[in-house]
Amino acid sequence: MPTPTSGLPLAGVRVLDLSRVLAGPMSAMVLGDLGADVIKVEHPGRGDDTRDWGLRVGRTETAYFNSVNRNKRSVTLDLQSPDGQQIARELARGCDVVIQNFKFGGAEKLGLGYGQLSKARPDLVYCSISGYDRTGAEAVRPGYDLVVQGEAGLMALNGEAGQPPLKFGVAAVDLFTGMYAAQAILAALFERQRTGRGRHVEMALFDCGLMITAYCGLEALIRGGDPPRYGNGHPSIVPYGVFDAEDGPLVITVGNNNQFERFCREVIGRPDLAADPRFATNPGRSAHRAELLPILDAELRRSKRRDLLERLARAGIPCGEVAGLHEALTSKRAVDGGLVTMQPHPQAGSTPVLAPPWRIDGARMPVRRAPPSLGEDTNDVLHAMLGLSDERLAQLKAQGVI
Repeated sequence: MPTPTSGLPLAGVRVLDLSRVLAGPMSAMVLGDLGADVIKVEHPGRGDDTRDWGLRVGRTETAYFNSVNRNKRSVTLDLQSPDGQQIARELARGCDVVIQNFKFGGAEKLGLGYGQLSKARPDLVYCSISGYDRTGAEAVRPGYDLVVQGEAGLMALNGEAGQPPLKFGVAAVDLFTGMYAAQAILAALFERQRTGRGRHVEMALFDCGLMITAYCGLEALIRGGDPPRYGNGHPSIVPYGVFDAEDGPLVITVGNNNQFERFCREVIGRPDLAADPRFATNPGRSAHRAELLPILDAELRRSKRRDLLERLARAGIPCGEVAGLHEALTSKRAVDGGLVTMQPHPQAGSTPVLAPPWRIDGARMPVRRAPPSLGEDTNDVLHAMLGLSDERLAQLKAQGVI
């Protein structure tokens, strides 16, 4: 076991990350952020597919790869070779958690399935991530975030009314699946403390995609059809959404009738709207949104965004500006919160890496390791965990195994 590090909840836990792309690496990164020692296994030549996606950082990393691979070590293994498979099995014996997202049956063909690895380590927590239910008719189908966004109804609830289906700006299904997987792994580790036994956690992208439809999904079931789409508006609260000031967009969230009265009187100077019986209650405002929202839009466009935000804040109405992505990441709020770090990089000099979101006992979980260059930890890990000599490592490298 690794030497525990003070202050990190998962210190002493070791994870073998056999996954690639996004959902699996995300779940492993969560464990690494919380203190686990995560060993990421990659192909010796190409590495994780995302090392070739998006803006490049140095020779082997990209922004896409770096977003889900901080706090990990990279080991290269050719898992199609017998030696590579044997090394992976030996690494798994020294790990508490294994995460994989091979195609259905792929892990078993490599001798890395749960049934195979748990024989040598009964307390192993093993997580399989697939596109669809591994016990169902679609078990062999590969899983892709965009496909599942369409199949799970997420694209149908996103965007403006009357417009084509719209995907989320990020791979939401992959990211949520990774977070759900990490939660289940943590639960299995907690249970293992009592029972001494491991678990096989199985996650499907479609299942997670359906879960994140949340209240919209339940509304569709109750309606017996798709709920309306409101774009940046709220389906049941008015006014609540994105509005345009004279010089840019802002978010206004009027959550109750008292706030609406203050909004009309103190923000836009229209007490007559608060007195109008059509708009006195939220159900009324929701029913008459077609009449109310054009009036509010016109009033808000008369003022500068900063002035509106100040008046809204004085009136106790939640609000905020709509920032660009770069603007948000470089904002005082993000900088003061330590949410973006600059990590040293052997070719780029330095590169930005987002910090973990968790604070525990007042301290943000640290970026202990920048996203690794391809295979940068191979020799150290295989020597320390398996006792492989320099001569054996050189031989494996010459054979293309590492």
